[in-house]
Amino acid sequence: MTQKKFKVVTLGCRTNQYESQAYHDQLVALGYEAAQEGEQAEICIVNTCTVTESADSSSRHAIRQLIRDNEGADVLVTGCFAERNPNAVKELGGVAHIVPNKDKEKLLARLFPEEDLPEFSIQQFDSHTRAFVKVQDGCNSYCTYCIIPYVRGRSRSRTTAEIVTEVEGLIANGYKEVVLTGINIGDFDGGSTDPQQTVRLADLVRAIDKIPGLERLRLSSIDPDEVDDDLTDAILNGRTTCHSMHIVLQSGSNVILKRMNRKYTRQIFLETVDRLRAADPNFTFTTDIIVGFPGETQVDFEDTLDVMSKVKFAKIHMFPYSDRPRTRSMLMPNKVPQEMMKERKQQVLHLSEQYAHALRDGFVSRRMSVLTESLDSTRPGQIHGHTDNFLPVWIQGDHLQPNQIVEVDLLANSPMGLIARVAC
Repeated sequence: MTQKKFKVVTLGCRTNQYESQAYHDQLVALGYEAAQEGEQAEICIVNTCTVTESADSSSRHAIRQLIRDNEGADVLVTGCFAERNPNAVKELGGVAHIVPNKDKEKLLARLFPEEDLPEFSIQQFDSHTRAFVKVQDGCNSYCTYCIIPYVRGRSRSRTTAEIVTEVEGLIANGYKEVVLTGINIGDFDGGSTDPQQTVRLADLVRAIDKIPGLERLRLSSIDPDEVDDDLTDAILNGRTTCHSMHIVLQSGSNVILKRMNRKYTRQIFLETVDRLRAADPNFTFTTDIIVGFPGETQVDFEDTLDVMSKVKFAKIHMFPYSDRPRTRSMLMPNKVPQEMMKERKQQVLHLSEQYAHALRDGFVSRRMSVLTESLDSTRPGQIHGHTDNFLPVWIQGDHLQPNQIVEVDLLANSPMGLIARVAC
């Protein structure tokens, strides 16, 4: 008897990736099999994103394609685009269920109302050697450009016990590296309604750091004002904690940060970086930057470039500003012309590559450990991975496979990353 097939398409953030993996694991437990390329599926799930206009467009395209390629399938659409604009999803036709974000964890109950469904959690993370673990959802910040609080709701956290159990399962399945993720992980409180029993993110980090078999622990994006002394201590002195953090900048201009309703200044951002680098000069940083926010002058933009030159980020995720319905910034005057936004975008991308290259130069001739991640057919005999402090590395070695931690000698730098060989 042929096994029934399913497809899950994911757009957007790591939290969506985590949720989609949970759907995958639930369907496998129910006896379904992931459809291979070219195969039709009986169940299709699209986990959408609405963070930018481009994300909306990609979400619509993914839904249309699944409907077209899987005739007669039950198509379920969830995620932030479906939450914000369910009518746009309905207009595409062929969608069996539109599932609000608040009901995401019960999505499969729409198809299997009488079934005792498997738990909404993950046992593996397909196609990844690092596993993302969702610890928190929602956001209370209401930045003026961001639709996420409206479509994800207020901040709420899982319990430490739930998270630890899930991480233990991932380690048992062979994962060496775990990334704690959420919409705003700085809000993590352990799911307690009692202010006397609140658990903070630093407590969670220490609890996971103690789990036997874990080799690397990372945090996903966090705001600089949330990296307090306790969290700094947990990261710097942990057994498995990686000395690299994704600390969100968005703009290097205090004027723009205030208009964005961010809770920190450029000074707080730089002080956070300095504090971590003073404790470990090898500590590296990645970040998010928005260019072309309404009212951004050339001086504001140069403030952002100045922070880039000071920090020398290992990687920058750059987003041109995009109007989002229901946000305050949509109504702000002095919109930056598209042509100017494109120029600033290209400047950020160009300089970010230069600074990342310069940062990597300082590590040539060192010996470091790398978690191997993926083979690339265009680079035979090499495998890609990252150091503990998130530097990209290409290792020469036919015998290596993904998900190994190996000691390497860093031989040279290149636009694609450091070049290395396995240490003798």
